[in-house]
Parts: sequence; structure tokens; C-alpha cells
Amino acid sequence: MDLFGWKKEKGKHVEGIDRGKIVMYGLSTCVWCKRTKKLLTELGVEFDYVYVDRLEGDEETNAVEEVRRFNEVLSFPTTIINDEKAIVGFKEKQIREALGFQERD
Repeated sequence: MDLFGWKKEKGKHVEGIDRGKIVMYGLSTCVWCKRTKKLLTELGVEFDYVYVDRLEGDEETNAVEEVRRFNEVLSFPTTIINDEKAIVGFKEKQIREALGFQERD
């Protein structure tokens, strides 16, 4: 039930430079998830993000199963690149390198 008429954002697609399939799974209240989303946005890459804590039922079950494939501990953020590599936590250097960006000076 939405008492205040607010739509709770579950996630969305962000347009940008194609650097492969990038999906960030996070929690809507997690500061590290917000920083990871901000970094991906600043890099200008195309990505999807999913707030697992805002999902219900099968959507939540499917998201949790996907994260567990790469991160058994189920911690957030978990950023999955091309269904092959996962970066767990806010690790700017690893994210930049995985997406082909040089480290900042």
C-alpha cells in the first residue's frame, strides 16, 4: 500500500555508451549503491539498475537468484558485467578498468 502516493522506484535503464551489458543490483537505502550508480552515470555508460529491496514476489526471487550466482553473500551493490564478471561493493578502480576507462589522475 502506498500511503503517500509516491511511486517507489524499483530500477530502470540508463542510456549511454555501450560498454556491454551492465546491471547494478542494489538497495534503495545503500549509500555505496548510490555512489556506484552515480559513477556509472558519470562515466556515461549504458546500464540497468535494480533496487532489490523494492521488488516483491517473483521479481525479488529472480533478482536474488541472479545476484547469488555471482555473490553468494548477497551483499550490495553487486555490479554484473556481460553476465561474466561481478564487482561487489563500490570499487571505483575495478569498475573503471572493467569498463575500459583509465584511472583518474
